[in-house]
Amino acid sequence: MVTEVEISPREAEVLELVGAHLSNAEIAARLCISVRTVESHVSSLLRKLEVPDRRALAQRAPQPAGAARPHAAPVLPGPLTSFIGRVSERAALSEQIRTHRQVTALGPGGVGKTRLALAVATQAAGEYSDGVWFVDLVPVSDPDLIATAVAGALGLGEQPGRDMTASVVAALADRHALLVLDNCEHVVDGVALFLERLLATCPQVTVLATSRARLMVPFERVYLVPPLSLAVEGESDAVALFMERAAAVGRPLDPPLREQIVSICERLDGMALAIELAAARYPTLGLDGITAALSHPLRMLTGGSRADERHRSVRAALNWSHALLEPADRALLRRVSVFVASFTAAAAAEVTRGEEGLVADGLARLAEQSLLVVTASPAGTEYRALETIRQYGTERLAEAGELADARSRHLRWCLAKAAALAVTQPDWRARFDLVADDLRAALVWAADQPQQRTDAHELARHLAELTFTRNLVGESQRHYEQAAELATDPTACAAMLRQAAAVAGCRTIGDDMYRLRRAAADAARRAGDTAGAAADLAIAATIAFRFSPTFARLPPTEEALALITEAREQAGDDPAAQAAIALAEAAVLTDAFGAAQGPPGNAVPQTLARAERAVELARRTGDPIARSAALDALTGAQSWAGDTFAAAATARRRITLLSSPPNTPAGTHELIDALGIVAEADLGIGDVPGARRWARRLADHPSLAEAGDRATCRLLMVDALAGNVDEVLTGSIRFLDTWRRVDSSAWSLLRPAVAGVAMIHGLRGDQDALGEWQEILDQLDTPPQRAYGYGAVFDAMLLLHRGHAPQALQRTAPEPGQVWKWITWIWHHWYVALRTEAAVLAASPDARDRAAEARTVVAGNPVCAAIVERAHALLDGDQEALLATAEAFEAAGCRYQSARTLVLAGGAHAERGAAALAGLGLTPMALPTMALPPMAPPPMALPRHRARP
Repeated sequence: MVTEVEISPREAEVLELVGAHLSNAEIAARLCISVRTVESHVSSLLRKLEVPDRRALAQRAPQPAGAARPHAAPVLPGPLTSFIGRVSERAALSEQIRTHRQVTALGPGGVGKTRLALAVATQAAGEYSDGVWFVDLVPVSDPDLIATAVAGALGLGEQPGRDMTASVVAALADRHALLVLDNCEHVVDGVALFLERLLATCPQVTVLATSRARLMVPFERVYLVPPLSLAVEGESDAVALFMERAAAVGRPLDPPLREQIVSICERLDGMALAIELAAARYPTLGLDGITAALSHPLRMLTGGSRADERHRSVRAALNWSHALLEPADRALLRRVSVFVASFTAAAAAEVTRGEEGLVADGLARLAEQSLLVVTASPAGTEYRALETIRQYGTERLAEAGELADARSRHLRWCLAKAAALAVTQPDWRARFDLVADDLRAALVWAADQPQQRTDAHELARHLAELTFTRNLVGESQRHYEQAAELATDPTACAAMLRQAAAVAGCRTIGDDMYRLRRAAADAARRAGDTAGAAADLAIAATIAFRFSPTFARLPPTEEALALITEAREQAGDDPAAQAAIALAEAAVLTDAFGAAQGPPGNAVPQTLARAERAVELARRTGDPIARSAALDALTGAQSWAGDTFAAAATARRRITLLSSPPNTPAGTHELIDALGIVAEADLGIGDVPGARRWARRLADHPSLAEAGDRATCRLLMVDALAGNVDEVLTGSIRFLDTWRRVDSSAWSLLRPAVAGVAMIHGLRGDQDALGEWQEILDQLDTPPQRAYGYGAVFDAMLLLHRGHAPQALQRTAPEPGQVWKWITWIWHHWYVALRTEAAVLAASPDARDRAAEARTVVAGNPVCAAIVERAHALLDGDQEALLATAEAFEAAGCRYQSARTLVLAGGAHAERGAAALAGLGLTPMALPTMALPPMAPPPMALPRHRARP
């Protein structure tokens, strides 16, 4: 029973909602807490209730006596009119979705696919414990945004560490649900790719799609939606629909008129939309008038050369309805067809060049004719044309010779809307979301119109800026590159390419950063801006080394050196170009020639000199981004010099410099990099709370939502060293999910995090999980850093926990000076401290000498100094000094090391330490095989846990 385990009231709330099969995002929204807090509670519940997974956890949720688990209410649009007939079709389609995981209801526009799918979904809702969800894809013009539309229907936002598809897959991974995707025909390719990933990962999700074209995926099961039945005798769905809709508008029909109705329905080919439109006109035309109207010549356009086969029957009904409109209303219908999303009367008046009052009156008449859908919103009354009608209006625009003019006015309206979206206003995101689909659609059209190239460039630029601020960074990069392609001025082209490169940096895609900066150099050269080209070339060279862990294919050193040479030839006296070249020299030349020359004493002075020169030249430019980049080079140089505290101080200078960065891709990218470096730097000097604060801020940065768990790797690394077991387990679940789903070719940045997670599983005694994470680490290859840097640190911690001090000593056998390149930066102090403790516990003859030397090396580092002092206390048998280190560890935020100290202290302290380790979820610590010196008790007059001065 759940009550037999001590769980907090908040955990009880989370458990209840897990039992109701809510996702973490839904639980967070329900309880007004963060998703990460929910994940932490779920992780704690899994451990406390000793269940293996979320499904088992849901089964432990309390249920009221005698009550069945409630089914989720269907998330479906409420029908405004009754659904008529279709008994056999509903039964057939229902059986299809019971036996197949993806069914496409296929048929021409207007046949009734959507209404049939909604009826079937509503009927089947009780069979899906997590309900049904409806997604209208009409507003989606970009196949890459399918997941965004689905996420919107599910109530999901972008989540740190996941792209939109990953967010949807994660939300539905353990859900038993039916997903209805309506109107797929215009984004078939995007839907197919989305479904392949969704259905492969969400075994209990069924998808019902409606489309005019097959999705052409291997697992697709097609159900052909037939026209309404037209039988003269017996039941006729077409007749029933006509009679019900006619009665709804105030003119019930007498049964003797049935044969006339059947005749009309036959001439309308049984198409539901056409029948409804005809019935709506019955009060004014009567059956005779409708019959006469059906002989109008426009009916013949169905078989014309322009007709798309999918639209024949719907076009017949729409042409007939269109013929009944007044000329002004016909013009209005075709002109508002340029809107792909909902629009107001004011927007329609602006695009159609009409007077707002007259336009509003015309829109109302169109809505009465069922040609527009009317909805109320906070902004006022909005109208929307169904997709089939919108496409019909577009064709009418072309026939009237008005298409280019209407599209141009819509494009200008979109430009004005985009320009007016000031991101400083609190509601700008909501206002952007309302017009985003129109902006995208206008750009798709304008990009193919040579005469609209200037406006298309402007709209692409606006969309790039807006989507970046909206944290849709993948889309932003595409639009910046599109703006570059559309630019008529090579200077503008270069500017857009530089922005695209910075966005790629926010996405941690080094290959794109490098490619786009080189392309920017080419554009600048075409514009005659040789200094700008020189800066771009130098920055590209720097990228290849500064951000090397984010590359899938790293450019060869010779290529980067050639870029620097070319940049020098073109830079002249331009300050920005000279600063960029100095930074490239500090990064590339140091790595190419300096680092290979061995330990400090050879290349280090030259490295520091280059970095300091880069800082000075960047300072002269007055550009905070250039200054931050130069300080990053200085941070690395100071690290190589073994000056860990200077490196940390410089890293913090970057954060101060970027405390108010410009809201641009370049500023955001620089801040993201600075947060990662300062987290590592603080960890290197033992400031664990500071490191965790910066790592948390980095992991939560919204621009990293599409960067996978590269955004959380520093946080995992910090938590592993601190012994924050629950946090590591929670973060590693998302990490592992991403690892299994995406390309890991550029994930060298993740190695320390993977090693840290593996160590935590080792401390927990979970050999299977340890093996799984070590296998991931092996797939990321075995660089020197793993052998001598982070790998040695994490391995030594695990070996010491298991009581294998000699093996830990062997793991850290190389002198720091031998492997200086790999243990400077974060790992130097940790390596020295753990190496010292291993020597003491393994009773190495030189243990005391090592401990004395280590004191000097780690002085000022609260964690590593405490490890060294603990080694001294063990050598001296000084229990007071030993217990003082336990307090030092606790103050420094390292709960694991504090508990370890108590175990080493023995006696009652060991019992407290063992309990603390168990509370962290770790296995008991094994004492070393050597006999520790007896601990001298502290003086009676002193507190037992007094910290030493």
